Amino acid sequence: MIALAALDIAGTTIDEGGAVYRVLAEVVAEHGSPASDAELRHWMGADKRAALAALTGDPGATEFLHDRFVTRLSEVYAATPPKPFPGVPEALAALRDSGVRVALTTGFDRRITDTILSEVDWRVGEQLDAVVCADEVEAGRPAPHMIHRAMELTGVDDPAQVLTAGDTALDVQAGHAAHAGQVVAVLTGAQTRTELEAHGPTLVLPGVADLTAAS
Repeated sequence: MIALAALDIAGTTIDEGGAVYRVLAEVVAEHGSPASDAELRHWMGADKRAALAALTGDPGATEFLHDRFVTRLSEVYAATPPKPFPGVPEALAALRDSGVRVALTTGFDRRITDTILSEVDWRVGEQLDAVVCADEVEAGRPAPHMIHRAMELTGVDDPAQVLTAGDTALDVQAGHAAHAGQVVAVLTGAQTRTELEAHGPTLVLPGVADLTAAS
């Protein structure tokens, strides 16, 4: 029995058109060290500070670069607001109506996360039970800390009662690291079925909208 669904945000529950990785690539390139597509794909789903430090090879510039990333991404979202993927609001409501708590986990910090949630009008206590950002735990994905924190916030003690879902290999790895009972990969993001299946998800679904039927 699933008691908690811990779901990623961008590319999983929220459609933001892949802006996060376009902006990340721009910021890295402007720093003088353009990243290859393979390098960017490796860091999809990660804490954005960790991604910027690794992709630029300049940890000392991380805060400056992250501030630039947040500013740029906020501008993109203001021009083209993020929106839930079709069927996701209904799926979240169905999960909560059935007694499953719903938490969002993300590689974004609280500034970007709050911007996205404000755009889609989602709030803890209404559509959600908890939100955990990468900079609020010891380490982001593939470490399990965000999932563990979501469990703490929602009062779920048994990882076997946790379902995780995300659109990146790091989401899948974090789910397994947390010993989640179900580790779901979804195909609404930038990574392919082949990339996701290489990390052994419990199942692969077209999107979060299909969760209620699968769970």
